[in-house]
Amino acid sequence: MKARVVKPATLGIRERNKLRKRQRIQAAVREVFSKRGYDEATLRGIAKRAHVALGTLFNYADDKRDLVFLIVNEELEEVTTQALRAATQRRSLLGQLMAIFEFHYDYFARNPVLSRIVLRELVFYSSGKQAEKFHEIRQRLMDAIGRLVGDAQQARQIRSREDAALIARHIFFTFSAAVRWWIATPRPDPRTGLKDLRRLIKLQIRGLQPKERI
Repeated sequence: MKARVVKPATLGIRERNKLRKRQRIQAAVREVFSKRGYDEATLRGIAKRAHVALGTLFNYADDKRDLVFLIVNEELEEVTTQALRAATQRRSLLGQLMAIFEFHYDYFARNPVLSRIVLRELVFYSSGKQAEKFHEIRQRLMDAIGRLVGDAQQARQIRSREDAALIARHIFFTFSAAVRWWIATPRPDPRTGLKDLRRLIKLQIRGLQPKERI
């Protein structure tokens, strides 16, 4: 998934220089993390690869973990937008949820090495220049799932009267655990991962469905 591109021609000279520098840093972070891994990567090595001063990195991120989200936040935002759009084309709650998560599995499968780093480092990720943006994206996703759950409650697709936001969090937790289980495999195939996730979510929804009338 490619992040939305800002055309340099529409910006002033200063803005173009800043954009190009940011893009060099993002490319360097992606390359260094993908080749060397998170633990072996160094800020100095990333700065050297991006052809910027070490101090320049701290204008964009507070630390190495923050740099991870400098490169994925824009992409995750676009993935979320497309995923939520796809969900509107499905009728059942299960179909809507799988439409959302399919985009995320496909995204993570494109660079498993980097995705393992992302999914590991977002645990307890609460501070940093990029943290607020990441949490906004995640909250947007969870709020959307909550609305889908609320609609399913209104349509009596599920019987639980529990708060829709809590049910959404339950579903999101299942996805978060399942995607980590899947990405840890040697060759994560999104179709295999989605099949497993579908079974897990279907199990959740079946426990919420109304009892059949006799």
